[in-house]
Amino acid sequence: MRTWASGPRHLRTRVARFLVARGSRLGRLRPTTRGLALLGGGVVTAASGVALGVPALVLAGLVATLAVVAGAAAVVVDVTGLDRHGLSVHRTVVPHPVTVGERATVGVEVRGRAGLDHARLSERAARELSGGRPLRAKVSRSAGRVELRYTIDPTRRGRWPAGPLEVHLADVLGTVRWSGKLGPARRVAVRPRVTALSTPGGAAALDTRAATGARSPAPDDLSLRDYRPGDDPRRVHWRSTARLGDLVVRQDERAGRRPATVLLDLPTQDEPLEWTISVGVSIAIALVDTGHRVRMLAGEAPPTRHRTDALAVESLLDQAVDLVAPPDAVTARSWLLGGLDDLTAHGSGTELVIAVVGALDTRTRADLARIGAVHEAWAMVRTGPRPTPVEADTLASLRRAGWHACRVTTGEPATLAWHRLLETAAPGVGASR
Repeated sequence: MRTWASGPRHLRTRVARFLVARGSRLGRLRPTTRGLALLGGGVVTAASGVALGVPALVLAGLVATLAVVAGAAAVVVDVTGLDRHGLSVHRTVVPHPVTVGERATVGVEVRGRAGLDHARLSERAARELSGGRPLRAKVSRSAGRVELRYTIDPTRRGRWPAGPLEVHLADVLGTVRWSGKLGPARRVAVRPRVTALSTPGGAAALDTRAATGARSPAPDDLSLRDYRPGDDPRRVHWRSTARLGDLVVRQDERAGRRPATVLLDLPTQDEPLEWTISVGVSIAIALVDTGHRVRMLAGEAPPTRHRTDALAVESLLDQAVDLVAPPDAVTARSWLLGGLDDLTAHGSGTELVIAVVGALDTRTRADLARIGAVHEAWAMVRTGPRPTPVEADTLASLRRAGWHACRVTTGEPATLAWHRLLETAAPGVGASR
């Protein structure tokens, strides 16, 4: 009895939902200016013909009115065809992910047995993908298929929507139109601009242990890396494999390269934020290129693991895509302190730490001072053209704590800031840098 009772009720529910959905789609049907003029003129003409007893006027008015009605009926048929034949939308972005300042091509393919003949298609994309310029798509049509291709020029890092596809239908006379969305949007990942940073003297310019050949008790004396096809199974480190969830193997690092951490203090303003992320990722990739196992601590995004395999750069760039500006200075400081806690609690022995920070309060400067006492520490301190007292105190306190620190300004070329930082290790470098 319960099965029979639930059947009709379920059917009524499905019918009601179908009618609501269909009514919602048809509710987008709108008369054009031409359609309103024809409809209004037809009604007035027919009424005048009836009042004056002129059949010709009545006929002309009815023809104009019926033209609008017929146009609406034709568009309704087309809309129903779109639903009935189940059009599919497939969107591709090449290359993907995209990098700020580099072009990519978006392809949108629509397939269906019918409903495309009278449709006009258009595509939307976020301003961050188009630079605020209108999109110009090339359209190609074939039986049961329409393809759009257009170019995007990302101007800002992040994940931005491309789509959804918009379908526009109208009757032959242009009296009625309908507009609706077809298929979901796609999030396009835009990576930050990366500057190739050279390190004169290789890793020795940053890592004094690598320069002297000294070896200290640290986990990187016997480091771990991801398993690669062909590795000796006897070198699998089973304890770390169980802890990390990925197959890892032991690897002797005779050069004494220590792990490296890039620590970013994210600003609340957009321009300093993007500059800081771009410089931080550029530094991280430069360290990977010199053989360090690198991770990045920034914001609330999950930190990358120390790694120097082929996927290290991809992992760092993907992490940078999802970094966001802190809503206020308190949150920014909380995120930075969280990164310091992670560095202290989950560090890999003595590390190479490179930080990009702004003006810091007394507590944060004290925490960074302790980091400098344990690790090989380098810092870029963001300041204005004329440093404020807090910015100057931040730079001075880091230097007193043993950090190699220099002053940088938002927007300056990453290469200049990087070489200025490396120069702080040279004898006789003054506080003016």
